[in-house]
Amino acid sequence: MDDLRLNWSTASDAARSICDGAISSERLVEECLARVSEVEESVQAWQFLDPEHALQQARARDQARREGQSIGPLHGVPVGIKDIIDTGDMPTEDGTVLHAGRTPAADAAVVAMLRAAGAVIMGKTVTTECATHTPGKTRNPHHPEHTPGGSSSGSAAAVAAGMVPLALGSQTNGSVIRPAAFCGVYGFKPTHGLISRHGVLKLSRTLDQMGLFARSLEDIALGCEILVSGDERDPATRPRARIPFREIAAEEPPLPPLIAFIKTPLWERTDVDTREAFAELIEALGDRVVEVELPEIALDALKLHQTIMEAEMAAALVDEYERGREQLSETLRAQLERGRAITAFDYQTALARIPLLIEGFDELFNRCDVVLTPAVAGTAPKGLASTGDPSFCTLWTLCGMPAISLPLMRGANGLPLGVQLVGQSHRDARLLRTARWLAAKVGSAEAYDVKEATNGI
Repeated sequence: MDDLRLNWSTASDAARSICDGAISSERLVEECLARVSEVEESVQAWQFLDPEHALQQARARDQARREGQSIGPLHGVPVGIKDIIDTGDMPTEDGTVLHAGRTPAADAAVVAMLRAAGAVIMGKTVTTECATHTPGKTRNPHHPEHTPGGSSSGSAAAVAAGMVPLALGSQTNGSVIRPAAFCGVYGFKPTHGLISRHGVLKLSRTLDQMGLFARSLEDIALGCEILVSGDERDPATRPRARIPFREIAAEEPPLPPLIAFIKTPLWERTDVDTREAFAELIEALGDRVVEVELPEIALDALKLHQTIMEAEMAAALVDEYERGREQLSETLRAQLERGRAITAFDYQTALARIPLLIEGFDELFNRCDVVLTPAVAGTAPKGLASTGDPSFCTLWTLCGMPAISLPLMRGANGLPLGVQLVGQSHRDARLLRTARWLAAKVGSAEAYDVKEATNGI
């Protein structure tokens, strides 16, 4: 690691080096903080960051190692936390002035698990307003005039800019996959219910899902090993045996995967760059890819998702609407008002379609290993008034299927262009294995060099 600034190391490499005594957690955090000082004015990824508090955690981790205490799989490694995820020692303001200064009494389940694994909680990353559409202050690390995506904008940007090797986000529509694609990092949304949402801002219990951002697939697998578990406080989860994500993801597939390429009815929304890049990718995959049409039952997914999301958001944010609607953005206020007008019949009918949608993909997954589809319509749009179109993520979020954005391509403007792979529910580790195979097949797991692309900011 001597020829690489430590802030650019992966979480897995950093954890191994700390465990071996090659580096200290304090030194790693110092270099990450130095990177923050270099680029935060341009990127603006952090909502709350106390350098001394981060260093105190790092020193405590180093002291524990010197004393021979147990070393966790992320011992001493700094992690960014989306600012809708509760932290007992830092504010959690949810991207809204209505929660300004709010400091929770306890950590969210995912934060507690990260601490138990030895991680240093670096700080809170910027989110959009209540994790919805209205953007926060974060800029795309590759070009500050372009959106980083949302709502997990700060987490994706912090990883892409070399401020932390790993960060947590969440997705209710496209809030992990889209910013990962725009910022040129790996973004993973596991199967719905694999990771506890206890202590995370609730928008939609049907759709809210946790996610991870990293600069390597090994780091994604490591994060899943730490975070996937049952939690009686989140009824979507259940007790389960430990899944060896890293071991499975590193394996060679027993047979070369067969990939289903699905354009979806949204293909006309894609940019020329996206169409050309996917044409090249399909050609490179040869007989390992087949083009497939969506099941007819999936064609109204956007409407079903909107009905469920807005009805549940209206209930989840009823206090914010009742006491502070004038301080909400027009966009969020309109969403909540539409949600309040949805009938119980329409809501329950939409919910009942989800199991049928999932069943509609069973035959496809019996033939094919994964679905290949765009993560986004194109590279990050210029302008900061929008976080981009999440529509290419909506169906997979609605079905609760695992999805990953791979930073394998770039547009003619030099910005990253994500590739989305979707797997069958509860086959998350196999999805990561296929993702690694695909990255190797097209040339390199670092086909898009995020360090080179953002080091000049």
